Amino acid sequence: MPTLPLPLDPKALREHFPAFAEPGLAGTVFMDNAAGSYPAREVLDRLERFYHAHKVQPYGAFPASIAAGEMMDESYELMAAALNLPVDWIQFGPSTSLNTYVLGKAFAEYFQPGDAIIVTDQDHEANTGAWRKLARQGLEIREWTIDPETGHLDPAGLERLLDDRVRLVAFPHVSNVVGEINPAREICDLVRRSGAISVVDGVSYAPHSLPDLQDLGADIYLFSTYKTYGPHLGVMAIDPDLNRTLPNQGHFFNDKKLRYRLTPAGPDHAQIGAAGGISQYLQEVAAMVKVEGTGSPYAAARNAMRAQELALMAPLLEFLRNRNDIRLIGPASPEPRAPTISFSHERPGRELAAVLAKQGIMAAGGHFYAWRPLEALGIDPEHGVLRLSFVHYTSPGDIDRTIAALDAVLAG
Repeated sequence: MPTLPLPLDPKALREHFPAFAEPGLAGTVFMDNAAGSYPAREVLDRLERFYHAHKVQPYGAFPASIAAGEMMDESYELMAAALNLPVDWIQFGPSTSLNTYVLGKAFAEYFQPGDAIIVTDQDHEANTGAWRKLARQGLEIREWTIDPETGHLDPAGLERLLDDRVRLVAFPHVSNVVGEINPAREICDLVRRSGAISVVDGVSYAPHSLPDLQDLGADIYLFSTYKTYGPHLGVMAIDPDLNRTLPNQGHFFNDKKLRYRLTPAGPDHAQIGAAGGISQYLQEVAAMVKVEGTGSPYAAARNAMRAQELALMAPLLEFLRNRNDIRLIGPASPEPRAPTISFSHERPGRELAAVLAKQGIMAAGGHFYAWRPLEALGIDPEHGVLRLSFVHYTSPGDIDRTIAALDAVLAG
């Protein structure tokens, strides 16, 4: 199967991920990156350094405490640079699910009964569920629905739902089962023109390239660092003016501190200190790319990672779309999608994953908390789908082994 040339050397990339040198993982193919990627060495080095030298209460008066706070501040600055935002947009929370839950609590106090919120049935439940619960406070919940055959989320469907009662629109940048990349900038522009607030779930997009959020234009963008080569945290980028406007969810005496207003359950300090390693790793990726000019290293990394994944997706999608014993979910070509590829089969997803595991292919089966999109597609969530997910450090050999294993398993 012909493939596009790779802009990045898989061997050089894997030198940044200690997992690939682990004896217990030798001979395996990691096809479950949508559930959490391997951590980069740059992240692990920072985590170890924090625990060795700075594991004290940060922002205090003595040297170790001062150094701990400085390391955490550096992570905020590095994450802001990677996302092309001012640093006062950046919040670290324990997880994206909890960040979204706290946001829902804040907006429940901010909105009034009769206000409307638009959600989709393409979402992971952790994003859509927090907003749907606001119906208990008298808010109207409107559903922007997917195409029941393809899973596509058409912006025209959103336009039909927008009116002067809509205060907020929550949608995924990429669904964790459909895999199609939604036109987030176009949608955010549409939401802004309507006068509403845009909340974008980027959990399934960010692992493939941290977005330029200044260009994208979301009021709130959320993703998980454990899926972007880092520790188990959630990043919430939120317009500081909106942050100040929302009711404080933290301690009353922290009301003026933007980092504390919407993250009342502060995450582990060491993990915040380690999160800066994500941006440092992306700088290393950019250094592998021969790019002329003085553009952002993060843009160079973003473009190279995307090109790498397009090349890796091509043979796998070609194999899947030529089979008549599966139902491929989402686009059948690489360009409109991320490499989170799900399909349904007469055998349950978990059963297929278990058989693949015996061949060293670490994939996953189930509903992946995407209960609503599977139901909308006419797939029993309990039966589930098989999901194959990978990122830029996956090798062509991994793809070849996965195809061969799938061919054997599906034929059997």
